[in-house]
Amino acid sequence: MKKITIAFLALTLSFYSCKKAESKTETKKEISDLSIYNLPSKWTTQNGKDIELKSLRGNVLVMVMIYTSCKAACPRLVADMRDIESKLDKKYKQNVRLILVSIDPKTDTPERLKSFAIENKMNQDPWLFLRSTEENTREFAAVLAVNYKQISPIDFSHSNIISVFNPEGELIFQQEGLGVNNEKTIQTINQEAAKI
Repeated sequence: MKKITIAFLALTLSFYSCKKAESKTETKKEISDLSIYNLPSKWTTQNGKDIELKSLRGNVLVMVMIYTSCKAACPRLVADMRDIESKLDKKYKQNVRLILVSIDPKTDTPERLKSFAIENKMNQDPWLFLRSTEENTREFAAVLAVNYKQISPIDFSHSNIISVFNPEGELIFQQEGLGVNNEKTIQTINQEAAKI
């Protein structure tokens, strides 16, 4: 009888600890004040799907702001993003989203973004292209400390910054410049992705 009681007690405790572990994982922690997931802006993907940034929560985000008609810095930024993707740890790559945000929403329609993604072989995971209103784009650029200015009907002057966000949407690293050494960027992304 004693053995049965002990076995029953052990079984009850193991169910209790399983239940407790489940409830911990079900409860998402509150979004911090530093998170981009607080931004209420709506964005449209290259596939014409409307999303909010918080739908990306739980992934490491690697973001850059470009425009598709750019002939100067943007092709280099795209190449830098492709280089980063090629060096990601394959074990954790599914935890990373590589996101290109348009600074020219007038020209960069979802159709244009999709054809740009296809041309550059970036129309599958982990790649995502986003566009929004000019107001939302300006607000987001301010968060990333990206400056841009239209200098002609088809040209923009802009900062060349690749930003890394943790799964809670907090900025944790920025790489500035074109064709720069990206070892620290890769290391930061892989370390964060491994925690997920």
